[in-house]
Amino acid sequence: MTPSLALPRVGLGGGPLGNYLQPISDAQAQAVIDTAWAAGIRYFDTAPFYGLGLAERRLGRALRSRPRSEYLLSTKVGRLVKPGSNGSREASIFAVPDDHHVEWDFTRDGVLRSVADSLDRLGLDRIDILLIHDPDRHWPQALDEAYPALADLRAQGVVRAIGVGMNQSRMLVDFVKHADPDLLLAANQCTLLRRSAFEELLPLCQERAIPVVAASLLHRGQLTGPPPDDAAPEVQRIAAACQEHDVPLTAAALRFPLQHPAVHSILVGAHEPAQITTNLAALDHPIPDALWPALSLDTRAGSARTGDGGSRLRAAASPPPP
Repeated sequence: MTPSLALPRVGLGGGPLGNYLQPISDAQAQAVIDTAWAAGIRYFDTAPFYGLGLAERRLGRALRSRPRSEYLLSTKVGRLVKPGSNGSREASIFAVPDDHHVEWDFTRDGVLRSVADSLDRLGLDRIDILLIHDPDRHWPQALDEAYPALADLRAQGVVRAIGVGMNQSRMLVDFVKHADPDLLLAANQCTLLRRSAFEELLPLCQERAIPVVAASLLHRGQLTGPPPDDAAPEVQRIAAACQEHDVPLTAAALRFPLQHPAVHSILVGAHEPAQITTNLAALDHPIPDALWPALSLDTRAGSARTGDGGSRLRAAASPPPP
């Protein structure tokens, strides 16, 4: 990352702006973005997949009146939004009409088409950060075709930084070893419930000075308050440790990945403005050093140890989009 692209500590994740899990109105989406801006957030992440273009349209509409030089905008490639329904359930996590669908495409032409479509939906003149999105089943094409296309866009100055965003660590490690990404977006991998990124990905990124953005930290609300009696044992253990140290569960969840020096930024999403203010207040809550050992975190190397409960939770909780 160039110095001009130094990542802020926190950015706004765009999934909820695309009606992730529940619908919100255009006015509510605008209020979320306005609240984030007023609170000082200047990093906004989105993707064509989020609401099948809805999140990009809403974000672009809200940012067009803002000084373009004052914020960073990232979006993604790998899925093209096409008209009509194809019967796929992939986008069912977004509460949007079934009149569009996504098609996987990691070809050079697909990347260029995706960028053009995103700029059209956003109504903005440029994208700062471009990420390859969820290439889990498309590794050869993503590496051989999509990544060189992104590298060309970076060399031409069309985008300022490139990388990969995924819900798994293994393939992100492969990208670091076989390409030269400017940054990575790691979702569901360096959280209190899923710590796989601490094993190899984060140490490798620290060694190679590749900043990591951590996302999907609250696990669909599991880490936002006192857990119910039927919560998973690991959630109850984490909540009890936080209570013992007088730390809100949300505060620990948001600060946890930032304990590793490779993690430069986190993304928080919101369906309503109050969630922005609540999460930012939690992020600044004082946390005693003694909490991290209680959560089995070794802050010296940023490594984390996950017990059996954490392993079970990897299979128990379905991940949100990165």
